[in-house]
Amino acid sequence: MTRKTIFASLLATSALCLAISNPAAAASTSDRAREAIAAAEAKINTAESMGADTQAPRETAGAKAILATAREDLKSWHHEDAIHDAIRASAMADTAIGLTQQHKDAAIAAARDDQRATADSARDQIAAAQNQAAAAQNQSVTAQQQAAEANARARSAEQSAAASAADAAAARDAAATATAQTPPAPVVQTTVTTDHTIAAHHAVTHKVTTAKPTTTGATRSTAEDSTTTTTTVTPQPQQ
Repeated sequence: MTRKTIFASLLATSALCLAISNPAAAASTSDRAREAIAAAEAKINTAESMGADTQAPRETAGAKAILATAREDLKSWHHEDAIHDAIRASAMADTAIGLTQQHKDAAIAAARDDQRATADSARDQIAAAQNQAAAAQNQSVTAQQQAAEANARARSAEQSAAASAADAAAARDAAATATAQTPPAPVVQTTVTTDHTIAAHHAVTHKVTTAKPTTTGATRSTAEDSTTTTTTVTPQPQQ
């Protein structure tokens, strides 16, 4: 849109120059001066609408000042001077428009660069967030696997404990059964019997032919002991 405006302004300037250089084409000098002033005023308005007051303030102010001089020339019946001043004002307005457009193009390029940089930064941030999400998902999967392994170990430990408890119970039952099936020890009784036997010993008489009195031996009895040991084993009844 702005380039079209600049092109139209240049065309107007060219047409103005042709009109001035060809007096036969114009009705009168005063009319050509008025047309030149109107064309310069239109260009100045176009420059101001584009922001030339801030982008090219010196050129815009100069174009306005020269346009004001052209109007004074027209009022003073200095038509030729008015025409030349109007052409100068138009040229300076064209300069203001060109500078404004350059500033706008530079601003647009800078904005595009900023936009690309922002887009690149946003893509980098998105990629970093995706990487973090992937890392978190991997950690979650690892944690789930570790939890599953821990649960499996716990179940294995519980099964081992149950098997050990069952083995212990079976051992206790076997011990109880063996104890119940073992017969009680028999009762052993030992009887000792002692018999006393008395043996008679006859006295022997010795006859001696001496003057000594005769001695006769007395009969003695010797007691002999006989011991008998009797062992009785009495089995106990099973329960």
